[in-house]
Amino acid sequence: MVTLKAGSRPPWVGLGAAVWVQIAAGNAYNFPLYSHSLKSVLGFNQHQLTMLGVANDIGENVGLLPGLASNKFPPWLVLLIGSLACFFGYGVLWLAVSRTVESLPYWLLWIALCVATNSSAWLGTAVLVTNMRNFPLSRGTVAGILKGYGGLSAAVFTEIYNMLLHNSSSMLLLVLAVGVPVVCLVMMYFVRPCTPASGEDLAAPSHFLFTQAASVVLGFFLLTTTILDHMIPLSASISYASLLIMIILLMAPLAIPVKMTICRKRTSESGILDQSVGSSDSVVRAGGDADKSEPLLDPSSSTTDLGSFRDNDDVSEVALLLAEGEGAVRRKKRRPKRGEDFKFTEAVVKADFWLLFLVYFAGVGSGVTVLNNLAQIGIAQGVHDTTILLSLFSFCNFVGRLGGGVVSEHFVRKTIPRTIWMTCTQVIMIITYLLFASSIDGTLYAATALLGICYGVQFSIMIPTVSELFGLEHFGLISNFLALGNPLAAFLFSGLLAGYIYDNEAAKQQGFNLLTSNVVSCLGPNCFRITFFVLAGVCCAGSILSIILNIRIRPVYQMLYAGGSFRLPQTSNK
Repeated sequence: MVTLKAGSRPPWVGLGAAVWVQIAAGNAYNFPLYSHSLKSVLGFNQHQLTMLGVANDIGENVGLLPGLASNKFPPWLVLLIGSLACFFGYGVLWLAVSRTVESLPYWLLWIALCVATNSSAWLGTAVLVTNMRNFPLSRGTVAGILKGYGGLSAAVFTEIYNMLLHNSSSMLLLVLAVGVPVVCLVMMYFVRPCTPASGEDLAAPSHFLFTQAASVVLGFFLLTTTILDHMIPLSASISYASLLIMIILLMAPLAIPVKMTICRKRTSESGILDQSVGSSDSVVRAGGDADKSEPLLDPSSSTTDLGSFRDNDDVSEVALLLAEGEGAVRRKKRRPKRGEDFKFTEAVVKADFWLLFLVYFAGVGSGVTVLNNLAQIGIAQGVHDTTILLSLFSFCNFVGRLGGGVVSEHFVRKTIPRTIWMTCTQVIMIITYLLFASSIDGTLYAATALLGICYGVQFSIMIPTVSELFGLEHFGLISNFLALGNPLAAFLFSGLLAGYIYDNEAAKQQGFNLLTSNVVSCLGPNCFRITFFVLAGVCCAGSILSIILNIRIRPVYQMLYAGGSFRLPQTSNK
């Protein structure tokens, strides 16, 4: 049984520490930074490289074991396993790229990359599950913040790669093998389950706003310094100063618990979250007897009806228990309703589960295909330095993740399903893929930015949607199973489709040079045009499915957010 840490500060300490772990968990986004070295140093062709990209996505998203572990073990143990996977996986890749060990077999590198990026699943699951449970009334906001920082991780590592490591892929792999585990081991103690507060904490919105503002400032800073470094070579002192500012901005969320320690305020109006929200309809008077209570609000006709309905339920429940005790009846186990806690086996037979899986498959799976091939897409369209493309995608991915959480959290209180934003962004993604396919001058950066935003929204919407439809009890396992749509789509669209078309087009351009060299590059719009048309069709199907999902789950959100704020559904014994 995991011990809960009491108090108002520990959840915010955990959130501040989770920011660092989430940056570390974004190590899988660095594949475009060192993929060219895998291709040139080890002599891989594009098909072999894209299959390594599939290994990257499989490792990052196969999180069934982390999901199970998050329900059985404390967060520190889950983080320790992720740190070890990162150390051994990236360690093998470093040995190969640095030529410390010669001629490592392709299959070993494929497995090593799977193990290395699987650390993302362990690290991300540990902090996400813990913080979603620590802040159950602000699920969308918390998911948006953590996934937003995860989206910024590529820009953070790009900053380190450019300014500290001087574009050395082998040094980057060494940092990933050693630096990421060290960060996680340091933060391990602070990421812990805490006793959540009930009601609307008056200070929470300002704290969340501060964290979001800090992340936005960090995002703009990273994008600006990356662009400046390519336009105007920065001196060593300026580069180190930039890295110091980046570290300070990453530490900004920890200012919240520091402020709470220095400026102790009066006791919060919110108490400890009860297991049943129905028992928190009244508050005990400060100076009265323990058995005297005063309603928080005057009951309306609807709440009166609801109360009588619950009273009737209680009476019938007592009668049923008496009859069951006398052997007159045998209680039949009731299946959970949407909004209650589902077991994995109960969720997987629901149509909403598979609709959400297919919608996520279409949005994130098509986006990761472009991300895995972003360097080659840029080169094919005449961009020789693709690090700016990666930084732009990373920043816009962050904007989408953070913005998706904030916007959906606002509109969900008007009983609008979160998944409506998956529909909107997938429609935009259709247009974006057609822009990529057209290869019109000047559209590459705009299309990359649009895709980054839409790609980020898919993540920040799926996470809280899972918790609202299927509960928090088995949230880690269910959400990680849905995340399998990412590597599955990467295998189909990136490994089989994009790599095959790219190599075929390169063969047409290079002719018989392929007989003497495996390392070829494809230039021109035809390298990925068919791939982009297919991805546009996939998002079109995803948009249609998401509309169906919106219609189906609208009643769930009307139940959960009927009063303008989140209400746990009334449950009975199962």
